[in-house]
Amino acid sequence: MNKITAAITAIGSYVPEYVLSNQVLETLVDTNDEWITSRTGIKERRLLKLDGEGTSYLAIKAAQNLLEKAKLDPKEIDLVIMATTTPDMPVAATGVYVASQIGATNAFAYDLQAACSSFLFGMSTASAYIQSGKYKKVLLIGADKMSSIIDYTDRATCIIFGDGAGAALFEPNYEGLGVQDEILKSDGIGREFLKIEAGGSILPPSEETIKNKQHFVFQDGKTVFKHAVSGMADVSEKIMERNNLSHDDVNWLIAHQANKRIIDATASRMNVDESKVLVNIHRYGNTTSATLPLLLADFEDKFKKGDNLIFAAFGGGFTWGSIYLKWAY
Repeated sequence: MNKITAAITAIGSYVPEYVLSNQVLETLVDTNDEWITSRTGIKERRLLKLDGEGTSYLAIKAAQNLLEKAKLDPKEIDLVIMATTTPDMPVAATGVYVASQIGATNAFAYDLQAACSSFLFGMSTASAYIQSGKYKKVLLIGADKMSSIIDYTDRATCIIFGDGAGAALFEPNYEGLGVQDEILKSDGIGREFLKIEAGGSILPPSEETIKNKQHFVFQDGKTVFKHAVSGMADVSEKIMERNNLSHDDVNWLIAHQANKRIIDATASRMNVDESKVLVNIHRYGNTTSATLPLLLADFEDKFKKGDNLIFAAFGGGFTWGSIYLKWAY
């Protein structure tokens, strides 16, 4: 029997209607469109403005979009992996609720958290489940409501993040398509440079933590930028070397959309032509766990069966990595 590989067979996505443009941000903090665009590449981001709705709302919409496009009965799904850094609530896993809401009643589900690398790490996990032969259909959803953890008076973070969700279905493949190789890394040094200080077991919520704005994202931009550039570029270059891929062999770079300059630096290191570098950061900003599947959804019609895709991401923790995948349809 041919070796089982895990291939992506369907894609879905969802972004909220409300657009937070750079022009609107100019009215909130001391910044301007030129400054934001030149430093990040971001023009606008989407925010979920519905009262009482969290990350699960985004995830359900993306999953339903995938099910509709693939004409798939949700009861056929074996497993739902929810990649997110903004779960609906502590303890009760968001993925479990999402699976129930979309009708995936035969699936087990759980959350996976690795900050902006969550979807990338989820791809590795989904692939391993498929390769084991135990499961046939694994739904991986990347979703984050970043607006719920952003201080809109903090110029360093409010210009960067947006809300969104994307989903990918992984199934067994016997033609050698799908996930080919991965290099995944992490380093606890990053804990101090990108974090939410309060709300966890070290510093539970209190009147003081709320007053001190310790429940919002803190980012040491320069340090994170430096590590992200070297981290993403290193692993992307290594995965090409390890699989004897030249820049001509790479059809598409699917890089985490955190900053246009980081994406450009990664592409430059790989010597990949600009035309092969997929970018939608100008439309959505950094949607954390959703950036990679949103890229797949936005550019799905460009991919051809057998195309070589290099995925790369970097996130808080620090977490980072690269995955080499052959497109299956």
